[in-house]
Amino acid sequence: MIIVMKPGVGREQIEQVINKISAAGLQVHLSEGHTRTIIGVIGDKKTIAQLQVEVFPGVEKAVSITESYKLVGREFKREDSIVDIGGVKIGGGQLGVMAGPCAVESREQLLEAATAVKVAGAHFLRGGAFKPRTSPYDFQGLAEKGLKMLAEVGQETGLKVVTEIVDVNAIDMHCEYADVLQVGARNMQNFQLLKVVGKANKPVLLKRGLSATISEWLNAAEYIMAEGNYNVILCERGIRTYETYTRNTLDLGAVAIVKELSHLPVIVDPSHGTGRWQMVRPMARAAIAAGADGLMIEVHPNPEIALCDGKQSLTPSNFNEVMNEVEKFAQLMGKKLR
Repeated sequence: MIIVMKPGVGREQIEQVINKISAAGLQVHLSEGHTRTIIGVIGDKKTIAQLQVEVFPGVEKAVSITESYKLVGREFKREDSIVDIGGVKIGGGQLGVMAGPCAVESREQLLEAATAVKVAGAHFLRGGAFKPRTSPYDFQGLAEKGLKMLAEVGQETGLKVVTEIVDVNAIDMHCEYADVLQVGARNMQNFQLLKVVGKANKPVLLKRGLSATISEWLNAAEYIMAEGNYNVILCERGIRTYETYTRNTLDLGAVAIVKELSHLPVIVDPSHGTGRWQMVRPMARAAIAAGADGLMIEVHPNPEIALCDGKQSLTPSNFNEVMNEVEKFAQLMGKKLR
């Protein structure tokens, strides 16, 4: 259920409703917009049905939410959410770009990539220290050593750090080094991991699962928000279909659909979405035109010798060209890149 408060309602009236809900043993989630305050109620359906909150003078109406995702949906919050990571914003009118190598291989490689993407206009350094790979014989990452490199290079270049967490027991380590915790496609429905990052005081980037429906994706985000972490960014990274020419099928229609269903910012990963560096540029343009709030792009100084996903990685010069074009598309969509 969501409870819509009247415009200009006072704090005392809001607290009356919250106290009523809490006394019934239900969870309270508060969304305060520019003109409206909405109170989300989660818990036992029978208990919710027995609430008589309309009797309070500050309540305009109470609405039952039929979708399984309550906090993620537009019914809970009509305005677009903006995730602020240390002054760098994603959502609203601000476009966020995350770029860097698929995997941290060395400090020299990481610094070269970070310097290049920073000059081109990226806001975040992305890089994997723990790499969940299809084959156990592929490069698995540098673990905590890689996290330390990301933190050092991020601080040196002024870029925020985005990196994937794969183990619930590694949450403290990742929170020490990263600015944004990434939940990868293979872990989208790792519900224990979703609960752990939901309790963390860090923004979360949630990638769509390999074959996940939009409803499954939004419900995964609900797991995070239900634990109290509202700083969630969704990432469309392609889904598995019968097509084999590309690594995945980049579902740009999902961007438009999710923007309608949810208030959360949505970014697109055209690197994993296609698996071919030649396709990153046109798909990046298309993503912005479809309404995406940002991009995640793999950039490597020498893709031909990359230990991970070299075929989909851009060179620094190619990335610079992409950013120049993306900026133009951002302006057409009424968004700012720099």
